[in-house]
Amino acid sequence: MRLLVVLLAVLALSGCVSRTAGDASSGTTDDAPTAEGSSETEDPSASDIESCEYVETPGEEAPVGLPPAEPVDATRVELDTSAGELTIDLADDVPCTVHSFVHLAGEGFYDGTRCHRLTTVATLKVLQCGDPKADGTGGPGYTIPDEPPTTLEPDPNDSSGQGLVIYPRGTVAMAKTAAPNSGGSQFFLVYGDSTIPPDYAVFGMLDEGGLTALDAVAARGLAPGNSVQDGPPAQQVDIRTASVS
Repeated sequence: MRLLVVLLAVLALSGCVSRTAGDASSGTTDDAPTAEGSSETEDPSASDIESCEYVETPGEEAPVGLPPAEPVDATRVELDTSAGELTIDLADDVPCTVHSFVHLAGEGFYDGTRCHRLTTVATLKVLQCGDPKADGTGGPGYTIPDEPPTTLEPDPNDSSGQGLVIYPRGTVAMAKTAAPNSGGSQFFLVYGDSTIPPDYAVFGMLDEGGLTALDAVAARGLAPGNSVQDGPPAQQVDIRTASVS
């Protein structure tokens, strides 16, 4: 039974993205309680960024272009949303993911977008955002390289053989499809410890204020007419602006 729940959770994370850059519905949550979410983030070096391979997605609109070659001085991104302020302290060990996220936020890509998906599975508790189409299929017009987490705690109850790990509450992770290097703009915010494969880059942690706002959204559940465990949140969450600091 547990294996079935795990499989449903992973499918939920990857089912929303039919594009090349989106598993976990191009979004799943993954959290690293300490190093991953440290506010003492070091800026990525030029050599770190030079190794990042961002690949244009054929046939997909690219409103802000590829991330620049130069590193960006940033340690956090603040999302002003209709549900409250979500402050993300950026990680320092996933330079390609952070560089892309900061680029998209700084160029206004996320402004006016809607968090389209809430999951309430016991093993997957996330709010997914970052899709300009708000249906799980949108992206920035390019994909980013995988930077899977290596420090997350293994799930002690895992009998699936998938090497499940615990993405802690407060984690901010990049969504992607089952295909390698398929992440794009979609990301997920973890409001409850979630056990999934270690495939999704952990690029930040929410602050306490952000978690309070996220909890309120999760408490409202799903919008009427959706499945019991996966669908648009009852409380609409729109990202008004994203600012980099």
